[in-house]
Amino acid sequence: MTPAPAPRVPRTEPEAPRDLVGVGIGPFNLSLAALAHPLTELDAVFYDQRPAFDWHPGLLLDDATIQVPFLADLVTLADPASPWSFLSYLKSRDRLFPFYFAERFHIRRAEYDAYCRWVSQSVPGLRFGHQVDAVRWNPERDVFEVDFTQLDADGEAEALGRTYSRNVVLGIGSEPYVPDPLRPLVDASGVPVVHAADYLAHRDALLAAGHVTVVGAGQSGAEIFLDLLRGRPAGRERLHWLGRTEAFAPMEYSKLGLEHFTPDYARYFHALAEPVRDGLVAAQWQLHKGIDAGTIAAVHDELYGRTLHGGWPDAVLTPGVRVRTAGRIATTRIELHLEHLQQGTRSRLTTDAVVLATGYRERPLGRILAGLDPYLRRDSRERPRVDDEFRLVLDPSVTGSVYVQNAGPHSHGVGTPDLGLAAWRSASILNSLTGKEPYPLPDRTAFTTFGLEQGRPRIPSAQHPKALTPLADGI
Repeated sequence: MTPAPAPRVPRTEPEAPRDLVGVGIGPFNLSLAALAHPLTELDAVFYDQRPAFDWHPGLLLDDATIQVPFLADLVTLADPASPWSFLSYLKSRDRLFPFYFAERFHIRRAEYDAYCRWVSQSVPGLRFGHQVDAVRWNPERDVFEVDFTQLDADGEAEALGRTYSRNVVLGIGSEPYVPDPLRPLVDASGVPVVHAADYLAHRDALLAAGHVTVVGAGQSGAEIFLDLLRGRPAGRERLHWLGRTEAFAPMEYSKLGLEHFTPDYARYFHALAEPVRDGLVAAQWQLHKGIDAGTIAAVHDELYGRTLHGGWPDAVLTPGVRVRTAGRIATTRIELHLEHLQQGTRSRLTTDAVVLATGYRERPLGRILAGLDPYLRRDSRERPRVDDEFRLVLDPSVTGSVYVQNAGPHSHGVGTPDLGLAAWRSASILNSLTGKEPYPLPDRTAFTTFGLEQGRPRIPSAQHPKALTPLADGI
């Protein structure tokens, strides 16, 4: 007889409420944890269901770099003297001089991941292998109840637990997005259709496939197309790269253009009317969804090099195309039904494998926040409203705050998912949370003045009507 499964033993957590519970440990909540660490009076804990930190492991290609300077680490733009800076990481590895001579302003993606792993293994209060199941408001105790499941090494439920907190911060990140026409192919077993997030795990099989199609004209699509191109023989590349945008366009990277990723622009954007904000997000795609100019140049150089002895490489690059539907031919081939958006023409493409470089979408908050639904205030599109201090707008009866990291660009603009704003947002949250200003932040960060009217003076957190009672001195 099969033995009954062992009961899940409740995990004991402190009865006294914590000051802060974090849900998710990606770069943004890791930044918050690192900046919270010196605030000794702040009792904070962060949960993540993964067994350890990892950051887009399927896209850690050898030459891929992050698209922000190394100064945009977890802490430097709020606290350059922090022990958790990227330069501190290099010093701990005796790599400061090699980095100095390498003269790298944009570091490799794999190095950023290694740096974050170093921080995650050093900062206390991080609990991996803990899946948060629900967040509720307890009006009798004036605290949030956070239910979680502790997972074993195989990801199976091991114990249940609950902790209490005066405040919560959500940093659950995004998840790979698969367009509806291709979803059945991804879900079907044995069909070679993979999202870019899993590219490295399938790279060898994709290099061996007869014909490969890459869908998506952003940075990851360009990097994957270039990697496949370099790995396949000249004249027999058999690659097709499709994109919905009207061109394989470079990302806006001018110095004044980059000022859209400053706190000044985030504050300006938040103050705009909701319909204006929604229109801007769609129109500003090239600020954050284009391709690094160096990657575009590398693709062209690789293609050009293959014309050296005459002829053209067997590679097709077609922008302005959407995939209408898709299906299987026999068991191993795929047929994509395409539509050209400018010509209004349609065609079919048969391929042996598809890589979906179709980006990411915010993970839905509904499951975690179901217990808070009666208290949530929503906008006209039923999205949770977020105030200028990154807090969900809740019913006034809720005395605690729920902060959000990277909860979508609809509230704070295109810089919301940008790593360069991580430290500033984390510092802003801690200033608001403590009712003090442990991290003084600049009032001005851009030469551009966004809008005709000057923004209203920033109200110190301690004067904010929803500010918490300041924590004890010594922070």
